Amino acid sequence: MVHLVKREINVLRRVRHPNIVQLFEVMATKTKIYFVMEYVRGGELFSRVSKGRLKEDTARRYFQQLVSAVDFCHARGVFHRDLKPENLLVDENGDLKVSDFGLAAGPDQFDTHGLLHTFCGTPAYVAPEVLRRRGYDGAKADIWSCGVILFALMAGYLPFHDHNIMVLYRKIYKGEFRCPRWFSKDLTSLIMRLLDSNPTTRITMPEIIENVWFKKGYKPVKFYIEDDKLYNLSDDVLDLEPADALPPPLAPAPPSLQGDDGDGSGSESDSSVVSCPATLSTGESQRLRGSLPRPASLNAFDIISFSKGFNLSGLFEERGNEIRFVSAEPMSDIITKLEEIAKVKSFSVRRKDWRVSIEGTREGVKGPLTIGAEIFELTPSLVVVEVKKKAGDNEEYDDFCKMELKPGMQHLVHQMIPAPNVPTNME
Repeated sequence: MVHLVKREINVLRRVRHPNIVQLFEVMATKTKIYFVMEYVRGGELFSRVSKGRLKEDTARRYFQQLVSAVDFCHARGVFHRDLKPENLLVDENGDLKVSDFGLAAGPDQFDTHGLLHTFCGTPAYVAPEVLRRRGYDGAKADIWSCGVILFALMAGYLPFHDHNIMVLYRKIYKGEFRCPRWFSKDLTSLIMRLLDSNPTTRITMPEIIENVWFKKGYKPVKFYIEDDKLYNLSDDVLDLEPADALPPPLAPAPPSLQGDDGDGSGSESDSSVVSCPATLSTGESQRLRGSLPRPASLNAFDIISFSKGFNLSGLFEERGNEIRFVSAEPMSDIITKLEEIAKVKSFSVRRKDWRVSIEGTREGVKGPLTIGAEIFELTPSLVVVEVKKKAGDNEEYDDFCKMELKPGMQHLVHQMIPAPNVPTNME
């Protein structure tokens, strides 16, 4: 039981998305484990479907949000395996929230061929290949369930139903169903692809997103996570005008940058999806100095916490690899250089006050590489720059630091922050 709870916690922390119910905190006593989760006021989608079929635009919107959430999970190696209207909630704004990841599978559950073998799910929504018990692709099984849900939303009843469970499974196995006459041609075509009993020819997530019926009115969700909160992309993105001038040449290299080696597992991704230009114009740079608030100042406790010997935050959250250095350069110049470095790799950039988030475009089990940089005031003339990996692949992060970040930031370094010598025995 404990390992199942741990698995669900790990899954929920990996798949933070606006259309997935959030896990805020986990607490435990000697006998009980408590999940503090997002409260979704609108109840189950099932209660709405049970009253009859939905209007096409309403059903399409729910299906678009479902696909967005499930596709996000798949990109991070998570497969729900129990998608059904009872596990889909609706908030006060009418937005869909996927819940109940108790049966979800992660990468550690695949066999050598990349297949899952656990027979699970709700009978009316289970894919035919799961019934065969010869191994199945978790993504294709979820897509089948999405197809059953879409059919139910539009028809008001399930495509496969029978009081006899074996007869029900036989219908699913053979893919025996019929679309109602009120289904449009485009919708019927999509349903047939979703409920294809052959997983090899079944529609894929990219194909769903490009489908004519699906795309109508579709707006891809764009968000990021900061300070453990989800934000829409439009909340605080600063748009910059492209600069025509080439970046200035690098000055002679001062002392080398050195990084602290963390455990490399990273925390949740600050999922920004907007690209900023490489440099700030002179006017933008001046405006930036005048418009942004003063950066946070460091006190003695902050400086002490820079030593891993005293830093207790690792007890509460995973910390990625970090680099810290002191700079006497203007803060706007430091931010500009970070944007230039990101531009070289075609990474996306998001800036808020004196924080910069850099995000790669290559998806993986841990999501895209995300690097956070924050500037703190040490003295009126010196600042501390802290750069850390927040999510993504260790190897990609190491390559980015070695090839782009460290060489690009060399000329900004005033000195490295020495780590205090912490005695092993305190007398």
